Amino acid sequence: MKKFISTGLIVVGLAFVTFGVAAQAPEAGKAKSTLDQVKDKGFLQCGVSQGLPGFSTPDDKGNWTGLDVDLCRAVAAAIFNDPTKVRYSPLTAKDRFTALQSGEVDVLSRNTTWTMSRDTSLGLNFAGIIYFDGQGFMGRKSLKVSSALELSGASVCTQTGTTTELNVADFFRSRNMKYEVVAFATADEALKAYEAGRCDTFTSDVSQLYALKLKLAKQEEHIILPEVISKEPLGPLVRHGDDRWLDVVKWTLYAMINAEEYGVNSKNVDEMLKSANPEVKRLLGVEGSFGEGVGLTNDWIVRIVKLVGNYGEAFDRNVGAGSKLGIDRGQNRLWSKGGLQYAPPVR
Repeated sequence: MKKFISTGLIVVGLAFVTFGVAAQAPEAGKAKSTLDQVKDKGFLQCGVSQGLPGFSTPDDKGNWTGLDVDLCRAVAAAIFNDPTKVRYSPLTAKDRFTALQSGEVDVLSRNTTWTMSRDTSLGLNFAGIIYFDGQGFMGRKSLKVSSALELSGASVCTQTGTTTELNVADFFRSRNMKYEVVAFATADEALKAYEAGRCDTFTSDVSQLYALKLKLAKQEEHIILPEVISKEPLGPLVRHGDDRWLDVVKWTLYAMINAEEYGVNSKNVDEMLKSANPEVKRLLGVEGSFGEGVGLTNDWIVRIVKLVGNYGEAFDRNVGAGSKLGIDRGQNRLWSKGGLQYAPPVR
């Protein structure tokens, strides 16, 4: 068992954030649906992180990219035939839910874990799982620790207002391991504290650890430990009370997953319109009127795939083999390739 020297830090207790109750859905005829409001104003307001490489981050010109960003771009492509018709609201973990509840944003696409309490008590609906994740730990190689099970007595930097704090408590207490939590309002603050040596280890979703590791001055001095201590299904959210808008966001994600499964991508989508495969015909609107079911035209998925790509394309360029993160698809492979990504059929 490794011994950790006390740093004399002030330990911040677990923070529980109370969110306001969402406004009730307007009575029929008294207010426009979210889809109609988005069409009227001519853009989608998308709530994102304050900067998480691979998921939602701006460049020096204010252009946003990432897997979560691509979900919003895909919704805009479906509605406007233009993925640039999105405005982004960078939100802290603490403020993200109230921003959606209040109508400040139309959709929250911000590496947010789907949990029962969030799904049932905030007046919000999750619209699917865009990334299957789990919580892990990053530490310095100099600690000579190869497993999270060797972290008894460690101080742990983390972010408030997330599921991370509770997961840490569950992990250490269930194993009778001592620990100290050092909590910060943002992931960047927690990372800076970790890099400055104010804590022994940094914990977050594994995908976030890969992303934040890129920000460290000496990346080679840090390792991500192998244990995954929680289930973190990440996905976009919308407000309760507007099922049509939920359908639009949910089926946009499903469209991208189905497109990958059927081999439809941004480069071959025009050719695939001639496919004899009935699944592809329905997906691309050649047969049936499924687009009308979400309040859009029947070629809405063609627009998504042509302008944004299928799920595999979005994954690879943002977090996978074609990105700086280089994260293996793992659980995020299609169900037909040993993963968990599975979308209901278009029929």
